Amino acid sequence: MTSWKKMTLGLALVSVSSLSSVAMAATYNLDPTHTSVVVSWNHFGFSNPTADFRDVTGKLVFDDKSPEKSSVTVTIPVKTIDTGVKALTDEFMEKAFFNVAEHPQATFVSDKVTKTGDKTYDVTGKLTIKGITKEETLKVTLNGQGEHPMKKVPAVGFDATTTIKRSDFDMAQYVPYVSDEVTIRITTEATE
Repeated sequence: MTSWKKMTLGLALVSVSSLSSVAMAATYNLDPTHTSVVVSWNHFGFSNPTADFRDVTGKLVFDDKSPEKSSVTVTIPVKTIDTGVKALTDEFMEKAFFNVAEHPQATFVSDKVTKTGDKTYDVTGKLTIKGITKEETLKVTLNGQGEHPMKKVPAVGFDATTTIKRSDFDMAQYVPYVSDEVTIRITTEATE
């Protein structure tokens, strides 16, 4: 009888331990090869060009049961921007825009995560571009969570959008003819 009680107690402890590990936040590393940051703006009212950044890195702590415990830190090497037009890409490196020589990275560090729907979140944090930091909110959608089919490790994927004013970051060249508002779209996979 004593061994039966010990076995039952042991199983109960294992079950509680498993449940608590499921409910705990997990830490993921962004996969730069499956992370895309695309920016778009309006050009003289005629078109909405885009540019993208590569080699984006970061850490993501995700706790779906307690979203307030979640967080994200992202680093974007701005020198990787590609507009598809060499002259424009070169101009974006200069002082009037990203000033890559003095500010090679942009960062986003979250302060607050709020669940807004079944798979949606508001992620508010500090966006730093050209050494200027402003609070911005990303509208985030959870695309999926589970075992990555190729890597066989826990994985998570999100899409996020926000709109910022580039003049807030000392990049007001050509405003208002070229829009001050810039839309940022992010998609990412991250693995534990």
